[in-house]
Order: sequence, then C-alpha cells, then structure tokens
Amino acid sequence: MIETFEAVLPHGIALSCRASGPTSADAPVLLFLHGFPEAAFVWDELLAHFGARGYRCVAPNLRGFEHSTSPREPEAYRVKHLMADLDALVARLLPSGAPLEALIAHDWGGAVAWNYAVQRADKLKRLVIVNSPHPGTFLRELRNNPAQQAASAYMNFLCRPDAEALLAEDDFRRLFGMFERMGATEPEAISGVQGGGWLTPAVKEQYRAVWGTGLSGGCNYYRASPLRPPTSPDDPIMKLEFAPEYVTVKVPTLVIWAEADSALPLSLVDGLDAFVPRMRLLRVPGATHWIVHERPAFIAAQIERELAAG
Repeated sequence: MIETFEAVLPHGIALSCRASGPTSADAPVLLFLHGFPEAAFVWDELLAHFGARGYRCVAPNLRGFEHSTSPREPEAYRVKHLMADLDALVARLLPSGAPLEALIAHDWGGAVAWNYAVQRADKLKRLVIVNSPHPGTFLRELRNNPAQQAASAYMNFLCRPDAEALLAEDDFRRLFGMFERMGATEPEAISGVQGGGWLTPAVKEQYRAVWGTGLSGGCNYYRASPLRPPTSPDDPIMKLEFAPEYVTVKVPTLVIWAEADSALPLSLVDGLDAFVPRMRLLRVPGATHWIVHERPAFIAAQIERELAAG
C-alpha cells in the first residue's frame, strides 16, 4: 500500500512524498529519486515491493515537481540547494543518524544522487543509479562528442523562457513525445505502442495530473545546470573542470544502463570505473531511458541482489 505525506524541511522547503513499509525507527530505509519529466509515482511498484519486505521506502517529489515547493528562480535549483533538501529529508527519515540502506535514483534524481554519494558517503551504504550520467563522463562527452551534443540538444530547448508554455501545448504533446524520442532507437525495441506498452491511459492521466501542477520547476533544473551542450566555442562548459575529489564515488554502486536510451548513449559509461571504483555495471539491451516504467521487476531484482551483498 502506498501512503503519501508532506515532509516540511527546516529551511522552508516542503516535499510531497510517497512511501510504503514499516515506520518503526529501526526499519532500514530505501530512498528513491525520480527524474524529468517524471514524478515520485514512477517508483510505486518498487515502493510496494520493498515495503512488503520490511524496508521503509520513500520517494519524494523533488523541489519543483508535483506538490513540492517550487521556487521561481532557476538559481534555487543549483546542486547545493538540492543537497540541502536531501540532507534534511534523510535527517528526518533517520533521526538516529544511521545511513540509508540504499539511495536509488534515475535521470535528474541520479544527478542529485551522484553528488550526495560523493559528499555524504557516510550517509548511505550503497548507491543505485539508473540511466543517469556521471558528471565526469557527461562533461567529457558534452564537450567532445558530437553525437552526445546532438542527443542532448533538447536540454537547451528546455532552457528557453517559453519552454513551459510550449511543453503544455496540445495536451502536453511534446512531453508525451519525449517518451518516444528518448526511448528506443530501433522500432523493434518498442513493443507495438507509444512508450513501449507502459504508457497506458491510466499512466497518461497520472502524468497530466503532475504536469498540470506546473512545469517551471522541472525546466529550472536545466536552466541552473552548467552541464548542457555548448552552443559556441567559448561556451562556459568548455572551461569547466571537476577536481577528482568532487566526482569520485567511494560507496558500493550499481549502475543499471538501458542500452536503447537515445539521449544517453553507451559512451557515457566508458571510463566510468575511474570515477566509481566500487561499481557493478549492468547493461540492459533493448531497454530505453524509461526502464523504470518498462522493467520494474527487473530493477527490483537487481536492487535485491545489491542489498543481499551486504
């Protein structure tokens, strides 16, 4: 059973959350972070699965999404503010100071999780990343790989001042289209209907309800980020550098990578072990960027394997 609650954080941000499992103080906690243009509900099947197995499972809507606080200024979506949200939420979920059993994240949630795993390694036992590029390899590919620059061109579109209005047009036509454009690159990898079969009328209604609460927060993640395709030779990204200590993840990490993700090519996992030395990389042929929707049971099984490893 999925429950909902609002986590009002000390610094004035409130996160609308979905949760399952025991609420006892000693229950191990799994924290799930969603991406764009999604919301916390995408994790419902995994919340139910692990909640029934004794884990306290929580999936917050990140700031700017659904009913969570949505600051107007793009600067409010910089990493330091997203980290403050996560710090406060973890402290609320684990007041004893115990670490998360696992931090599990996809897409933009993964961008937050990569940083959290580096900066707060003592706050989690393991990290699970699902199709979210590590900042080190993403910077490399955005600067040097024309294929990645083309695949990520949509990021610059989402920074336009009129992006929200354009995304909302024609019953969110462009947003629903993202489920195809960021999906399989070959038609045979899609099982017959839009979104590979998972984008049912009921799921569409869930998305309409989320998007209807506003789109500025989601777009502001892109506006605030320095990681997007360069538009000129002197673009700021061409001078951006990450010191190793700011991008090296030392906790045990499972990276699940759907190979048919047209926005995040496989080149992003090349050399990833240099940044994530304790990594298990699992490549999934035929799955797309929306693998959380497509194969929740598969992802649950892989997370179970990580949890069993201790």
